[in-house]
Amino acid sequence: MVSEAGVAGLIEALAPEFAGAVESLAGELKLSPADMAGFVLQYGHQGLLLQATGPKAPGPVRVDFVGGAAAHRRLQGGGSGQMIARAVGIQSGVRPTVLDATAGLGRDAFVLAQLGCQVTLVERHPLIAALLADGLRRARLDAEVGPIAERMQLRCGDAIALMSGWADEPPQVVYLDPMFPHRDKSALVKKEMLLFRPLVGDDPDAPDLLAAALALASHRVVVKRPRKAPPVAGPAPGYALEGKSTRFDIYAKKTLKAKPADS
Repeated sequence: MVSEAGVAGLIEALAPEFAGAVESLAGELKLSPADMAGFVLQYGHQGLLLQATGPKAPGPVRVDFVGGAAAHRRLQGGGSGQMIARAVGIQSGVRPTVLDATAGLGRDAFVLAQLGCQVTLVERHPLIAALLADGLRRARLDAEVGPIAERMQLRCGDAIALMSGWADEPPQVVYLDPMFPHRDKSALVKKEMLLFRPLVGDDPDAPDLLAAALALASHRVVVKRPRKAPPVAGPAPGYALEGKSTRFDIYAKKTLKAKPADS
């Protein structure tokens, strides 16, 4: 295993041929040991991986839009009948522009992009943003998934600040999935959650996220919540779509309509 000395061995090449890519990545990310406390980034044939280093740490996590769960959902996921699709307002002739302000591993954003939405992803933690950027880079090289990934644009930064200073055309929909302080240990069975909760914590600024989203979105804000969780503090949602374990709180501002056909 070859380490990049410039970041004190916190980014590792899994084989000598990846040492150059690691050096380039280390320069791009400009990570400090404080950013990486308890974690190591690894780069190899599967792309970029994030590995926890503590005792009983789960296996590495990476972003994969081409295979695995993403492929299964892309092929078997139910299309525009999925609850998330209905929540953001996808319907015949309507594919809203979406800002996913809490992108995480990008799974929900990928579903929306697959269904035809232009999606901007915002992720504030540099390690998770690095995983996303690597996953998108690999996805764009795939003949089938590439056109979907081209509809996904990533911005790394604080979502509240980015939304407050937004200079482009406002997104029609802002989508939020803030971390929730679960008390049920069964909610943490996925290795991604075991990895991410100590890394990013909860989102105590969720009310500020909601306020910024409501100020920016032109048509609606959608907040994903555990089914039994209270709404985010602030204005009450207009309505909700509820599934077995998940709920989408919808704050409607304006009706989404199909664009008129060209004459």
